[in-house]
Amino acid sequence: MATAATASAPSSASTSAACDAPSASSSCPAALCLVPFRWWAGVREEAAEEGGVRYAATPAASPSYYGLRLLHSFLHPDLVLRLDRGECRASATSGGSRSYALVPADELSRALARQNSSLALHNKHSFAEDSAGAYPLVLRISVRETSILTVKISKKDNPVDNYKRANKMFNIDSQPVHVWDFSGQTNLILMNEWNRSHQEYCHSEQENLLEVQVYAMSDSLTFKIGGTSMNVDMSCGNFERVSSMGLIGLENLGNTCFMNSSIQCLAHTTKLVDYFLGDYDSAINRTNPLGLNGELALAFGELLRSLWTNDRNTVAPHNFKAKIACFAPQFSGFNQHDSQELLAFLLDGLHEDLNQVKCKPYEEAKDASGRPDEEVADEYWRNHLARNDSVIVDTCHGQYKSTLTCPTCNKTSVTFDPFMYLSLPVPSMAKRTMTVTVFSTDGSREPFSYDVSVPKFGTLSDLVQALSAACSLGGDESLLITEVYNNCIIRYLEEPSDSVSLLRDGDKLAAYRLPKQYEKSPLVVFTHKHFAEHSGVDNFVTSQMKEFEAPLLASLPEAVNGLTLQEIYLKLLNPFRFSKIISSSTDCGRGDSDCAVYSMDAAGDCAVNLMDTTPSSSDGNVHSAQLEDGPERNQCTDNSCEVMEGPSETYCGEADVSDKEAQTEQFGFYLTNERDDVQRTKIEMNDLDLLEAKPNRLHVSVNWQHSASKQYDVSMLNNLPEIHKLEVIPKGTEDSVALHVCLEAFLKEEPLGPEDMWYCPCCKKHQQAMKKLDLWRLPEVLVIHLKRFSYTQFTRNKLETFVDFPISDLDLSSYITTENEQPYNHYRLYAISSHYGNMGGGHYTASIYQEGKGWHKFDDECVTPISEDNIKTAAAYVLFYRRE
Repeated sequence: MATAATASAPSSASTSAACDAPSASSSCPAALCLVPFRWWAGVREEAAEEGGVRYAATPAASPSYYGLRLLHSFLHPDLVLRLDRGECRASATSGGSRSYALVPADELSRALARQNSSLALHNKHSFAEDSAGAYPLVLRISVRETSILTVKISKKDNPVDNYKRANKMFNIDSQPVHVWDFSGQTNLILMNEWNRSHQEYCHSEQENLLEVQVYAMSDSLTFKIGGTSMNVDMSCGNFERVSSMGLIGLENLGNTCFMNSSIQCLAHTTKLVDYFLGDYDSAINRTNPLGLNGELALAFGELLRSLWTNDRNTVAPHNFKAKIACFAPQFSGFNQHDSQELLAFLLDGLHEDLNQVKCKPYEEAKDASGRPDEEVADEYWRNHLARNDSVIVDTCHGQYKSTLTCPTCNKTSVTFDPFMYLSLPVPSMAKRTMTVTVFSTDGSREPFSYDVSVPKFGTLSDLVQALSAACSLGGDESLLITEVYNNCIIRYLEEPSDSVSLLRDGDKLAAYRLPKQYEKSPLVVFTHKHFAEHSGVDNFVTSQMKEFEAPLLASLPEAVNGLTLQEIYLKLLNPFRFSKIISSSTDCGRGDSDCAVYSMDAAGDCAVNLMDTTPSSSDGNVHSAQLEDGPERNQCTDNSCEVMEGPSETYCGEADVSDKEAQTEQFGFYLTNERDDVQRTKIEMNDLDLLEAKPNRLHVSVNWQHSASKQYDVSMLNNLPEIHKLEVIPKGTEDSVALHVCLEAFLKEEPLGPEDMWYCPCCKKHQQAMKKLDLWRLPEVLVIHLKRFSYTQFTRNKLETFVDFPISDLDLSSYITTENEQPYNHYRLYAISSHYGNMGGGHYTASIYQEGKGWHKFDDECVTPISEDNIKTAAAYVLFYRRE
């Protein structure tokens, strides 16, 4: 690491360099840089050790007993070192040590200029191509003896990230650390302290502040320095601290904004930055068949170091893109992709390249069998860690509880599964109004069209639920929704998870009420034609056959002949018969609820319409009365017909027989196919079983005669309404939802889809079980994916819902089901991957928070500051939180 440093007045509390520190030449001390000694020895013109003062770093005095040492480190968290002058006799370039050179910034600049910033530091790597990054470090130095300096690195002087890096760099418990001073600054500090008082030097509590610009973390790593990047002002020893560290853009290689967005979010994940700026080469698993022989981890590490250097404005991630395409071939080429999809593959690939488990043991998951959740969860987590051990697991992996319940036997299965990110559904507040016409399948109700509101990108299940409520569907009934086109049913909407966006505004829907006991029975579908009159030239009226728009549907008995089909069809037509009420208050001598109302049809024949005179239901439909058994007869006022009340018998005297015969002659029945486009076979009334081939659906075409058209009101059969247009959202209202609502939608209990049936060990068959998720163990870095995109075989949609997410305090404590002690479950937002535009074409950016620098927007090559007030948008797609 290279650090530009200046000694300040001992009493100064500022971290800035001071110009009044004493020196031999009475001039301001030079800015200092800390660089790897091996590299410095290779670029300077003099001998490696010439002019350098050698120090060995040892721990500062602390209790030797282990327990007291822990207590001491807790009470005194600052990093304190002793630099013993001249005590190191081992070669500073030995492979087992970490050695640094403290050099003036101007000498470093000249050396880099001589080498053109291209000298390889570690075999194949050069300083000019890449860098581990530079950061400022403030040291408090005091004298304890004539040859010993005490160095304190404190959080109060340095940002937390810099303090953590310094702890890793000067970790003297792992291997020796040596510092060679080529600047003369340590001599100045020793001389100043000695000249104060020869008797008091060993008790001096005075401190000198030293600022150093650090350019590498360890001599054993691949360090690269861009020498031209240091902007040093030699007047008065000050240097301009580069403010672009980590604020480097990524070049768009051609539709790679999705990749750039994900990379920037990970490149500002502190734990990953520290890891990849450290000695991660030794952790690479080159034998893992699930990885890429470490190539992906190396490519990402090099790219991350490039982003944390300060010698360029943008970085072109060519090598990284090639490596991720090897691991996930779908990312080859230059098509646009999903940033969350790339993020998932990248994290998985990095984990496999860095997985420390060389031989993965196999542990079969055991059933909970009534054991405490804590015991089962810990067992699952141990099994997971036994097969997975990497910085990705340590940083991003959490655990949730999954509970499956069989709807038949109530058998419960509990598992505890790991997760790397949470994919939360985004409930849409936007509604779509849809019109569906509901028909009965037993002729008991008139058809009625209902307007129902469903989520704009909801599912067929949402539509069925809304329509069931609107038509007051009974508990023993189900709805079969169909799409009708060209007078035929072209599609049965039976998959609950299908999106309603598949249905266009101009489509026509018909729903049929089926008793649940007949859900699995064969069905008969009637398409029909009737004679319609048209006025031609000179008002000449002609008749021609025209199809009814709405098919009729009913369940079939086990045996079906021609006469059965006719009876079923005539029953379905009952609600459409013309009727003229003669008396609505006929005194039947039995009470209002059982009154028989007599009417005359259009042909003058007697017709009977039994209607329930109790108030109609909320859906506006009229229900048939259920008459009690009995021998009573009620006579019409003209004594021309009568009604016999019995189990299911209605009589109209002799007129009933003739009417039935007339109806038989008014319709012709033909076997056809579902499109009604094949040569049809006429069905005779004496035809035997028509279901010998056991078809699931029997398709029958019915031709109406002239006389039949006059007896029925065919308006509902002729005019099936279209689906309504989208609701107009009033101006000023917004489609917004809170993040906790998305989380609760993710955790709520819901049935598995038909394609995800669960095999119940008790029932010995696959069941559509109920599934419930609960959070159990949360990671240090919580990645939340908002599911804005939905894909089906036919459509792709994006939800533009504004999700209101917290920035500073995401509290998930109430969502953790375990009662055991857990880490502090409060999180702070630090990165957002955003998508602007629609599915046809869009653009990805990232918004990143840096400690001390605030929020910045990363738009490929362009990096600009933004205010915290502007980071919440409807484009937010992937959220990155770290535990506070």
